[in-house]
Parts: sequence; C-alpha cells; structure tokens
Amino acid sequence: MFAAHHFQANRYEYKYQITEAQARMLRPLVQAYLVPDEFARFTPDGSYAIHSLYLDNAEQRLCRATLDGLRNRFKIRIRFYDHQPESPVFLEIKRRVNDAVAKERIAVRRALVPRLLATRDPDPALLWKREPHALATLQEFCRLCEALHADRGMLVSYRREAYVSNTDNSVRVTFDRDVTGGQYDEQLNVRPLADHLQPRINGTILELKFTDRFPAWMRELVLQHNLVRQQMAKYVSCAVALDRMTQCVLGAA
Repeated sequence: MFAAHHFQANRYEYKYQITEAQARMLRPLVQAYLVPDEFARFTPDGSYAIHSLYLDNAEQRLCRATLDGLRNRFKIRIRFYDHQPESPVFLEIKRRVNDAVAKERIAVRRALVPRLLATRDPDPALLWKREPHALATLQEFCRLCEALHADRGMLVSYRREAYVSNTDNSVRVTFDRDVTGGQYDEQLNVRPLADHLQPRINGTILELKFTDRFPAWMRELVLQHNLVRQQMAKYVSCAVALDRMTQCVLGAA
C-alpha cells in the first residue's frame, strides 16, 4: 500500500490551525485543483489514520530545537497506519534547512522494531524490502538515534484527509484532525492516560505543501480566508501540552 523506500525532494510546508467550519469551506476550493491521494480514495470518509512515534532523548533535544526556532533541525520518527502485526512500519528522517523540508523513509518489519529501539543496530534483516539506498537510510536512522541517545519519545496519532496533484507529487494539501499524543509501549501502542492528562490539539491543522514556488491558487486561498501561518509541530505541541498538564497536576497535589 505504502512505498517501501522514498526520497522526498525539498519541499515547503505552510501550516495553519483552522476550525472545522473553515475546513468544510476550504475543501471544495482545494478539490478544484487537486484530487484525493491514493490512500484516502479507499476509505469511506476520505481520511485515514496516521501514527508517528517521535524519538527524542531525556533532555528533549529535538523538541527544544523546534521551540528555540533553530533553522536547521531534524526529527526521527517511526510511522505506521494500522495495528496489524503483518503490516510494515516506516522509519523516517525529516530534516529542515531554513524553510525547506526533506524526508527519507524506509519500510521495516514491525516485529523487529522493539529490537531496533533497544539496540539501535542497523540489521539488514529489519528491512521490508532490499531496495537501493534502503540500508544506508537504516544506518543513518540508527546513527542519529545512537548519537542522540534517543531512548524515549511520544506517539502522536491523528486522521488525515489528503489531496495531491493528479500529475505529480509537487503539490499536496492535508487536513489533520483529532490530533492526540501519549507515551508508548514496546508494541507501539499508546499507554492510556487519564483524560485530563491526554494532550490534544484542538481544531484542524491545514498544511499546504509544495516544491519550488508557492502556487498562485494557494496564495489566493490564504489571502481570501485570512489564514495566518503558524508553527504547528504536532510532536512538539503534544509534548508541551503533556508537560504543562503534568506540572499542573503536580502543583495541585
């Protein structure tokens, strides 16, 4: 279903936090230029689940890099789309240099992920398929985990409605809803939290993604609807929300 290995060209991602009413208003405008992506076409409501385990260290170095506004930074994450034991999961390295984003991604065997998290060993047996550059990406993922001492993280989940060009992948628009996060266990499940401690992002996150120039129709959409571009990193937002709620509970104890 999902490509096993993927190198993404440098891309720009503009994010906006909007209401569901705004999302319903914007949908037909987006549909005038783009079509549902290949995954949304096969779901009843045109959306699908995404789960991303963002790895970090005890000092939350990668989280803080975003909070501090560092222009050059990266994230390492494990992404998957269901909880079926036979489905692959995807290791991703997402780098930001100034405003441009580049991503590498490979598919690995879900059953071997606990061993990967414990040892950070780039064993070729992890690979879902032996494809060009896949082993190099696996080695770089493990190198970053080891250098960072990435022994913890947060599992962020949401539902995505996505649209793409019908000719290439140079333009993409996504609406992400029901964004929530939590700690994870070795089987990539969220450890349940009390409802008042469950970090959530309200509303819908709209992302306008493009290579090269900002398309004129996207610019017009932003201007007509007075959309304000925001820093909206899902992992960072959930991590900050969880930390604030935990501190509030500890302070009230």
